[in-house]
Amino acid sequence: MTSVIIVDDHQLFRSGVRAELDGLVDVLGDAATVEDAVRLIMEAEPDVVVLDVQMPGGGGVEVIRQVAERRPGQRFLALSVSDAPEDVIAVIRAGARGYVTKTISGPELADAVRRVADGDAVFSPRLAGFVLDAFAGGLPAEEVDPQLDQLSPREREVLRHIARGYMYKEIAQRLSISTKTVEAHVSAVLRKLQLSNRHELSRWAVERRLVD
Repeated sequence: MTSVIIVDDHQLFRSGVRAELDGLVDVLGDAATVEDAVRLIMEAEPDVVVLDVQMPGGGGVEVIRQVAERRPGQRFLALSVSDAPEDVIAVIRAGARGYVTKTISGPELADAVRRVADGDAVFSPRLAGFVLDAFAGGLPAEEVDPQLDQLSPREREVLRHIARGYMYKEIAQRLSISTKTVEAHVSAVLRKLQLSNRHELSRWAVERRLVD
């Protein structure tokens, strides 16, 4: 039976996925943080890791990056509420073999896990087009912007809120994270984009049409 580890920062969701997959695949364990996920993956050596894209500490992309350094053959399947093109592309570029949304049923998810374990690439129908367009060079300029590509999905999310004029405390409430975490993301974005303040960030985002 295909073995799997579930990585998501919401305990109720992890429990739900475990219940859905019970008897269909062999769930070896679950983790809520990047650090715990990396440690568990290295210890358990599952066939597939099912992981969320957006979590504190860099999310699924950071889990993939750290594991790939020590276990390059590990296979990953992203499972997220987000169907935003930038989230899909970021995690696929990091090395995931598939991306499905959280509307998927238990049997469908188990089938996706088995297919990824066998070496297939698996995507929810709507998302496959994003990936094909990205690697064919067909996405809008902002989706393949080298500077934008440096940012994690969560950093881009914070950037968009900054550009819309939200204060740190408001962003924290909207994203269900702490104000200090928002500040850390903003600092990281400023450093990566070599900008000095939130006004420059806003202008940068508007120029790339990242906000409505």
